[in-house]
Amino acid sequence: MRQWVIRQGASSLDDMALCDVPAPQPGSGEVLVRVRACSLNYRDQIIPLGRYMGSAVTVDTVPLSDGAGEVVAVGEGVTSVRLGDRVAGSFFQNWIDGPANPGAGPALGAPPAAGMLQDLVVLPEHGVLPIATSLSFEEAACLPCAGVTAWNALMEGPHPVRAGESVLVLGTGGVSLLALQIAKAAGAQVIATSSSDDKLARVSALGADQTVNYRVTPDWGVAAADLAGGGVDHVVEVGGAGTLKQSIAAVGFGGEIALIGVLTREGGTNPHGLMFKGASIRGIFVGSRGMATRLNAFVDGHAIKPVIDRTFAMEDALEAYRYQASPELFGKVVITL
Repeated sequence: MRQWVIRQGASSLDDMALCDVPAPQPGSGEVLVRVRACSLNYRDQIIPLGRYMGSAVTVDTVPLSDGAGEVVAVGEGVTSVRLGDRVAGSFFQNWIDGPANPGAGPALGAPPAAGMLQDLVVLPEHGVLPIATSLSFEEAACLPCAGVTAWNALMEGPHPVRAGESVLVLGTGGVSLLALQIAKAAGAQVIATSSSDDKLARVSALGADQTVNYRVTPDWGVAAADLAGGGVDHVVEVGGAGTLKQSIAAVGFGGEIALIGVLTREGGTNPHGLMFKGASIRGIFVGSRGMATRLNAFVDGHAIKPVIDRTFAMEDALEAYRYQASPELFGKVVITL
């Protein structure tokens, strides 16, 4: 079978290779999934560059956390999964539900867990879950990381988004567009930012109520607060240190910033602005299998379709990586197997 591998010690995409390896078989408590589609996330960019968690991979690693397919074999003792089930992998294999905890890992696509960019993958029974019935494999492959992250940010905190509240999303990557779709389905008003007027027109077509071009408006946090009538209820903060100061300016009294971002590493991170508004920051690192299950039900109930920008064949995976890292990205990049 075909399998992409990030070589031990990798520091660039040139250290990735498409290999032919024997097909695996499931052991006790395991299932064998024929992968039909995978999607890319920002995390997948930094692993082959040797920058994930501060170091290069120490063993050859199959990449990508996000994939969907069908079950083609089950091991002894498996009772909740059947042949032919359409499933996706759970990002954290041992985080079943409840709050974040130190036993959540491993996370697919980085040691010690294999990733999904291979024809066949063996996962524990509890490490897969049914995909949303309304989605194709390509669409379902967009949800395990970006979708669950957006869902956790908006719907799993102490104050889930309610109809009539305001949500600020930054940029037009996978997490932000899925957060926009979830927020709109929940009845919220959405403000979106981008440096491209063309992309802002596209997010407006997806349902964004207000937009801000952050190159034209450097103090876009204040602008977003004004558009929300004095402050935003929920900020989906994907930028990191370089945007946090503006997100703190945008959030309203009693509001929440869901801190996801690692895209920028330098900037003002002084949290004192939160104090005067009684606002808070909640750290988000994807989510649990239970969150993925609730997201899938919400997706089915509200006819949400993830935005797929481009689709690539498995043989062209490196081109998919390069496109996903480009300024042209709008939504998700999918690799079909």
